Amino acid sequence: MNNIKTKVCSSCESSFSCGNISSENTCWCNDFPPIFNLSEEGDCLCPECFKEACIDKIDAYVETITPKKALQNKATSLPKTEKLIEDIDYYIENGNYVFKTWFHLKRGTCCGNACRHCPY
Repeated sequence: MNNIKTKVCSSCESSFSCGNISSENTCWCNDFPPIFNLSEEGDCLCPECFKEACIDKIDAYVETITPKKALQNKATSLPKTEKLIEDIDYYIENGNYVFKTWFHLKRGTCCGNACRHCPY
């Protein structure tokens, strides 16, 4: 099933590998939240540009969230991803993981721990 292709990023023009090696070993982009339509951003982006595009899109969405809107947000209906991604789901501050608003929105409820970025 090896479908690996070498592509050129439509943003920075660097070369990168794209595609699934097998059904168990999928493309790196499958670790990211599925928030883009395939035709929305043109051709594939490299991992760095794709991450930045995800961060920008998520940050713009998070800015529209109020506690009332958080209860029925889009993130809870997206397919779940296994990996947490630094700068999307969390950041590290003084050696501690700080979960971002997107992480809390994906979870779908408040945990009651007074998290810094809790949207609820």
